[in-house]
Amino acid sequence: MTGYTKEEVLEYVRDEDVKFVRLAFSDAYGVQKNVSIMAQELERAFECGIAIDGSAIPGFGHLVESDLLLFPDPATLSVLPWRPEHGKVVRMYSEVRYPDGRVFECDSRSLLKSAVADAEASGYEFTFGSELEFYLFLLDEHGERTSVPQDRATYMDIAPEDKGENVRREVCLTLERMGIKPESSHHEEGPGQNEIDFRYSDALSAADDAFTFKAVVSTIAGRNGLYADFSPRPLADHPGNGYHINLSLAEGADDEAIGHMIAGLMRRIREISLFLDPCEESYSRLGRDKAPSWISWSRGNRSQLIRVPYAEGEYHRVELRSPDPGVNFYLVFSLVIRAALEGLEQKLAVPASLDCDLYKAPKEILDGLSRLPLSLDEARKEAMSSGFVEKYVPKALLEAYLAR
Repeated sequence: MTGYTKEEVLEYVRDEDVKFVRLAFSDAYGVQKNVSIMAQELERAFECGIAIDGSAIPGFGHLVESDLLLFPDPATLSVLPWRPEHGKVVRMYSEVRYPDGRVFECDSRSLLKSAVADAEASGYEFTFGSELEFYLFLLDEHGERTSVPQDRATYMDIAPEDKGENVRREVCLTLERMGIKPESSHHEEGPGQNEIDFRYSDALSAADDAFTFKAVVSTIAGRNGLYADFSPRPLADHPGNGYHINLSLAEGADDEAIGHMIAGLMRRIREISLFLDPCEESYSRLGRDKAPSWISWSRGNRSQLIRVPYAEGEYHRVELRSPDPGVNFYLVFSLVIRAALEGLEQKLAVPASLDCDLYKAPKEILDGLSRLPLSLDEARKEAMSSGFVEKYVPKALLEAYLAR
């Protein structure tokens, strides 16, 4: 249920017994927030916006100029299927603005819109596909999270060992009802760890869908007496949660374009790691259990930062493997577009691929490679000294990450 106009949304809300409208947005760090309004207030929201206190939103700044307005995007209308059928609840993602109409600089969704527009002006349209991992933990009798995984299954196990299949099924069916197309799902390597992958779509839709996915998984997990954990490393002795970003061009990418995109990403990856791996725990995930630590690429090799999976035509793509699910999807997609676009526009030469297991590679190979930052502090320093970050990440947003 996407692509509606303002008039169509107002008609739908009148005709389909909608009582509540959630206006959703992201804080600076990628946590979804929302305010719920009564359906009769929706026309005012479209015309004048709905006021929020920006000083209370993480990363949105201080008390000066704290009044902000949410303007819903009608194209993102979706019914929340888990809410009552009578007196429906719908959700739209929103743009954050100042009262004078200026776009709020920490509104990362608007940053992604700008990156998409600049890419299109250069003749490129990027598509994104998401692969998100999460753990399912049991809740105790008080509804609090425990450290007990839902099961002890391993990679692609089936029931009865895999106890997450019903949750994944419910998540996928819920997403379908919301107009989102999951592509596949399975149990991952860790106990209680799961993965659901999406079919590719345009950048803004893919980011919206990733935010929706996390909300749906958390909701469905809670309804089943479970807690969904998307953090980088929920269990110290087991694989962390990765977020693999698949990037291509809408018209299909040939080997030359793929090479330029890889070169652009490799050039800027250290500078943008603060946003791809945004917490200290992120860096304990890198360098083990198929999570990369070296800046390299390969065809098919899962020990590398960038993998080019075997695929043809519209599925020919780049897979970036360093991010984790704690990211702000809008901000990360905008930076990935900027880096890949730089590679395409400057026709950057791609380094030679490495077709070896970097976890077992000899020292002479590793000595010739650069590493991803080894800590959050190192990532902060890289971002602070980056002209690329300075150009594409507003100062207030960068300061929010540096102060986190």
